[in-house]
Amino acid sequence: MNVKSELEGLAEPEYQKFSASLLPGVENILGVRIPKLRIIAKRIAKENWKEFLEDAKDDSFEEILLQGLVIGYAKANPTEIITALDAFLPKIDNWSVCDSTAMTLKAAKDHPAYFGYAQSCIAEGTEFSVRFGLVLLMSHFVSDEYIESVLETIENAKLPGYYAKMAAAWAVSVCYVKYPERTEEWLSSAKLDDWTFNKSIQKIKESLRVSEEDKAR
Repeated sequence: MNVKSELEGLAEPEYQKFSASLLPGVENILGVRIPKLRIIAKRIAKENWKEFLEDAKDDSFEEILLQGLVIGYAKANPTEIITALDAFLPKIDNWSVCDSTAMTLKAAKDHPAYFGYAQSCIAEGTEFSVRFGLVLLMSHFVSDEYIESVLETIENAKLPGYYAKMAAAWAVSVCYVKYPERTEEWLSSAKLDDWTFNKSIQKIKESLRVSEEDKAR
């Protein structure tokens, strides 16, 4: 059975409707649940994942997402993964594929090359390249070693479009959860546009991981 047939066999009409409601404007959604996609991606990542990516089709949302997950799970050196990401990123046109790919790339935290790659994605300046870079940073680099660089990168990022701005606000809230005092100090002088600043504060207050005391500050 080829991958497309496997995906079609896992499709659920009701889940397709639910997914479509979360992804306005995204076409050709089959309705396969993410955990099932992850099982397939992990299997492919242990096989000839490069050959899979070369032959992969972009006929559905799930086929594109599967490519991103395979890259995220593949065991390879940063150069190989970054080469695969360079070919894949232009296909991203929605938050789900963007975020799932970036968050799955757990090896990133062990390799400084991925920090530089996140910055290069942000510098590229398209809505989803910026979002991908920001999600990569907030998922793997909010640490003692990188927090100052992450905050600086957020402040200096050009944010073209809603999904880039939302990612920046989300990233600020992630930084606040782990480094509340440093992030609050940074927010007091950060050169964020009003919308992103206000959304950052909103997301901090909405976070269940932030104490009531800090929410009131």
